[in-house]
Amino acid sequence: MSEEKKTPETQQPETEAAVEQEMEEAAETQAGREEPQPDPMAELQKELDETKDRLMRTLAEYDNFRKRTQKEREALYPEAEAGVLAKFLPFMDNFERAMQAPCADSDFQKGMEMIYQSFTEIFASMGVEPIGEEGELFDPNLHNAVMHEENPDLGENVVSMVLQKGWKRGEKILRYAMVKTAN
Repeated sequence: MSEEKKTPETQQPETEAAVEQEMEEAAETQAGREEPQPDPMAELQKELDETKDRLMRTLAEYDNFRKRTQKEREALYPEAEAGVLAKFLPFMDNFERAMQAPCADSDFQKGMEMIYQSFTEIFASMGVEPIGEEGELFDPNLHNAVMHEENPDLGENVVSMVLQKGWKRGEKILRYAMVKTAN
């Protein structure tokens, strides 16, 4: 058998045919991949929907911010008011001590009683109540026990002496009562 040598002239027709076939296949493949032209109205609608969504989210965030700041503002006033009332408690203590001290001048004593009565009325009008009285049960949420005694005449966990009166406004404790407990 003789081997036939292929010359560039004999290879060329095969190569040209192969190139043409590859070009046809590439054209068919590209024709299958052609993307349809995007619809400008669909793109605009999509952009409008995204903008509406961002706007709605921004409005919701603003509404939440407004509600949160309103709650904070409403909570701030009672706290500030309680702070101011707590600063007046030492004056009440001093007036109570002055009321217990003997006084030779009855007019002075009457004036002190009137001032003390005004203070108690103002506190009552603002919802401020005293806490901690002798004989009541010890409550760690209201009382601060600083002393303890054994007394057979009193029950268990009973306040035997109030060293400093406590005050509360609603559920807010302005100052805990400093007490001595028994048993």
